[in-house]
Amino acid sequence: MQRSLLTDCLLEESKAIANASEKLCPSEVEKALDLILNCSNSYGKIIITGVGKSGIVARKIAATFSSVGLMAVYLNPLDALHGDLGIISKNDLSILLSNSGETKEILEIIPHLIKRDIGIISIIGKKESSIGKLSNVKLESSVDKEICPLNLAPTASTAVSMAIGDAIAVAWMQMNGISEKDFAFNHPSGQLGKRLTLTVEDLMRPIKDFKGIDESTNINKIISEITRGGAGFTWIKDKQNKQHLIGLITDGDLRRALQKRTFKTWNCLTAKDLMTRDPITISYKEMVTRALTLMKKNRKKAISILPVISEERKIIGILKLHDILQAGI
Repeated sequence: MQRSLLTDCLLEESKAIANASEKLCPSEVEKALDLILNCSNSYGKIIITGVGKSGIVARKIAATFSSVGLMAVYLNPLDALHGDLGIISKNDLSILLSNSGETKEILEIIPHLIKRDIGIISIIGKKESSIGKLSNVKLESSVDKEICPLNLAPTASTAVSMAIGDAIAVAWMQMNGISEKDFAFNHPSGQLGKRLTLTVEDLMRPIKDFKGIDESTNINKIISEITRGGAGFTWIKDKQNKQHLIGLITDGDLRRALQKRTFKTWNCLTAKDLMTRDPITISYKEMVTRALTLMKKNRKKAISILPVISEERKIIGILKLHDILQAGI
């Protein structure tokens, strides 16, 4: 029963967001995006403010903007009137959040924004409110009702305001062609940072640590190379070009090959009989996440080792699935 109640609440909030998308005036949205684009192009910052729950949403929107590269700060309306207005410069833009559109603390700072010739975008529940009338752009965030059973606690309304903020951030990213590399610049730490910044070169094991063998190498030598240092594999080099990879033998390849043959024929086996010819490789410049995708893509045969190649297609290292998982990707 509790699960059903939670589901119902989530559905109500999703409906409120869907309804809000239909209420937004296209021309107002276009004006808002133009103001934001002009602000970022002129190296200004976006001042976002709100009181109570709207203030918490304002902080989240500011954090989202900053994370995608759109410079933004949260301004506490009360502190603004006691000196914090000093953070505002001429190329800045303001976004005001208020469900009622009549928040006293917001109304008190608007004259000071106007004096500084700062553009005002409001995310408000009532377009014809006092804040709405003083804004350059109004983005309506009204809801028919809160999901709170008393229709009092800010729930659906805050979800809609936050969704509008997220949508603005995503639209700005698309207009500016923000890439994963750009996004990673502001996220250097944690699991997300690792996923966005770690390259194959960062995690690969240099090939100098693994000798490599010829196609004619016998099974005893193969087993020795696979076992040496707990490598779990050996690679086969071209006779003419010693750094050119022609095949790979993992301990799994060895087990499968021996299982298919009778014991009496084992001593006759060479690397040529056991190797996976022209194995899947990856460039040292690729992201580790790309390597992980390649390993998972092959459903017929598990891939736990990827040879790493240079721009000249020479083998320069080995990337192991174990090392990727150890890095927390």
